[in-house]
Amino acid sequence: MHTTEYDLATTRLSELRAEADQAGRVRRLRAARRWARRAEYASRRAARASAAVR
Repeated sequence: MHTTEYDLATTRLSELRAEADQAGRVRRLRAARRWARRAEYASRRAARASAAVR
């Protein structure tokens, strides 16, 4: 009986770890996309400012 409970607990723990790992990956991907978008906007603003100076 003890080994069955232990196996269930370890299986559940590994599932939770996998879910947390996946959630972390998704969060990092979203943040990277957001920063890439901000960098793109900043480069466009800089190009417009540079063109306005000329």
